[in-house]
Amino acid sequence: MLGYLIRRVLAAVPVMGVVALFVFLLLRLTPGDPAAILAGDNATPERLERIRDSLGLNEPLIVQFITWVGKLLHGDLGTSLISNLPVIKMIGQRVEPSISIALSTIILAVIVAVPLGVIAAWKHGTWIDRFVMGLSVLGFSVPVFVVGYLLIEVFAIDLRWVPVQGFRSIFNGFGPFFERIILPTCALSFIYIALIARMTRAAMLDVLGEDYVRTARAKGINEVAVMMRHALRNAAVPVITVIGTGFALLISGVVVTESVFNIPGIGRLTVDAVLARDYPVIQAMILLTSLIYVVVNLLIDVAYTLLDPRIRY
Repeated sequence: MLGYLIRRVLAAVPVMGVVALFVFLLLRLTPGDPAAILAGDNATPERLERIRDSLGLNEPLIVQFITWVGKLLHGDLGTSLISNLPVIKMIGQRVEPSISIALSTIILAVIVAVPLGVIAAWKHGTWIDRFVMGLSVLGFSVPVFVVGYLLIEVFAIDLRWVPVQGFRSIFNGFGPFFERIILPTCALSFIYIALIARMTRAAMLDVLGEDYVRTARAKGINEVAVMMRHALRNAAVPVITVIGTGFALLISGVVVTESVFNIPGIGRLTVDAVLARDYPVIQAMILLTSLIYVVVNLLIDVAYTLLDPRIRY
């Protein structure tokens, strides 16, 4: 296992290198001049030239790339062209809300969806199965922003149980944090509950007909133990894949939820940077997203070996 982990980490290095090169060329070769954005509409050619010199934009692309990679290796993600703040500081200010939403969403989705999927497979063909699958279809069909606005209308405006919008760090108290995280978590987990429940049901149906499940039942083992210890564990590989991939998607793709609930996360930071052509921020966010996917895929592969002893690397 240790050798496999070392190989995967080493394999991630050229992957991130290719991603870095692609991001660098994509942003440098697209129309638009960051110097003109910084200088404004009334800038003189001399001022534009000074800004381009200060940003290194007059250097050859290969020199710009080497300089940029060298800064990355020293932990320097650059400075925002718009706010003039270090990019690493901007990400640090925005990462807690996004990670908080992603973690709470995945936790809630797993707690609700896995038992639903197991029960649906156990009661395959009954009204319980049809009810769970109906909920799954509903979860896929209703957009996140619709669910979000409905939750705000009912629980924040009508019942006044929680604040309408905003985010409060968990370090300022769990109560205020929970009040502001519960609605976006419920809104975003709706679709992931549907996805994980369907995948759990499908995976369980595949293993329930296996010989080892029939043998366990023939031995008189409790049905709950059969479902959880024998069936679910062997059906967990595709479920873990969906959960891990979903977590990576959540961290990098919670833009709609953050907008609905006015949460200052990295999703909104990315959108604002794209609209403003803030090259350093865009580059840092794409690299961060790619790194998250690489790490999550590595953790998923490790989880395979822990859940299914038949898988060895």
